[in-house]
Amino acid sequence: MCREGVEEEEEEEEEEEEEEEEEEEEKEEEEKEEKEKEEEEKEEKEEEEKEEEEEKEEEEKEEEEEGEEEEGREPGI
Repeated sequence: MCREGVEEEEEEEEEEEEEEEEEEEEKEEEEKEEKEKEEEEKEEKEEEEKEEEEEKEEEEKEEEEEGEEEEGREPGI
């Protein structure tokens, strides 16, 4: 009788350890996914900022060119 109780207790402990390990693995997986998601969002944000900067530079360049053309015409008026 005592032996059965000890075996049962050992089985329960093993099950608890397995459950804890599974929970730990799930937690690590979730943290990994969260980190990847944050990294992805960061890259997207950097890409957007880069594109906005390029667009801004392009607009400034166009405005500068238009300004030069207008300056060239004004004296002739």
